[in-house]
Amino acid sequence: MSGAAVGHGDHRRPGDPLGRDDVVAMLAMDKSHAASIAHSIASARENARRAREIISTDLWETLNHTQTGMPRRIASDKTHQFFRWVRDRSALAFGVVDSGTSRDEAWHFFSLGSALESADMTARLLATRSLAEIGGPSWTTLLRSCGGYEAHLRSHRAVPTANSAVEFLLVDRLFPRSVLFNVLRAEECLRGIDPAISFGSVDKASRILGRIRSELEFRPIDDIVVQLPEQMEEVQAAVSQASDAVRERYFPSMAMPIWTGEAL
Repeated sequence: MSGAAVGHGDHRRPGDPLGRDDVVAMLAMDKSHAASIAHSIASARENARRAREIISTDLWETLNHTQTGMPRRIASDKTHQFFRWVRDRSALAFGVVDSGTSRDEAWHFFSLGSALESADMTARLLATRSLAEIGGPSWTTLLRSCGGYEAHLRSHRAVPTANSAVEFLLVDRLFPRSVLFNVLRAEECLRGIDPAISFGSVDKASRILGRIRSELEFRPIDDIVVQLPEQMEEVQAAVSQASDAVRERYFPSMAMPIWTGEAL
C-alpha cells in the first residue's frame, strides 16, 4: 500500500469495511463530506470571500494560499506530512487573526465560535477513546493529538492515567483545549457581545453554558469517568444548543449554510 494515492472517488460498495485509506479519503480529501479537511478549507475560504471587506489582507492571502495548496490526492506514505501541513496552515490562520484583529464585536463572535468548536472536538475525542476501550488510542496518544502531552506532564508530574487525562482535558482551567477552558471562554465572549449579561440579564446560550460549566466544575471526576461517553454526549448536545441559541438571537434570518460546490 505504500505509495498508493488516496482521495475521494475510490470505488467502494455500501457495507464494505473501512480501511485506513478509506478514512483518509473521506475525512481529508472528500470535498462533499461536511466534516472533511478539504470541505473545511474550501468553506473557510468562501466565508472569507463573503466577508472580504472586514477581514485583513493577510488573512485573505493565507486562506487563498491554503486553498491553492490543498492537494487533490495524497500518497499513503505522505499522510503524516499532509496532516502536519494542515496543522501548520491552521495555526498560521489563527495567528494572523489573533495578531491583527481588533477586539471588537466581530472578534468576540470569532472567539465564541472557536471556543464552542474546541469544546465539542475535545468532548468527541474523549468519547471516542472511551468507546474504543483497549483497541483505541492510548491516553498519551490522545493528549498528543491535542498538543497537551507535555502540558499534562508539567501539571500532573506523572505519566497520564485515564483519570488524570480525562481531568486534564475536561476541567483544567489553564490548558486551552480543555472543555472547561473553552466553556469559560465562550461565556466571556457572550458577555463581550452583550455586556448586559454581566449584570444579570442571562440569555439562553449563557444558561446552557452555565449549566454544563457547573456540571464540570462540581461533579467528581471519578463519576464522570465511569459514564464518560454519556457525559461527553451531554457536552456535545449542550454546545450544539448554545450554538443554535446564538444563531437564533443574533442571526435569525441566516439559514444553515449549504455549500453547493461553487468554483472557488
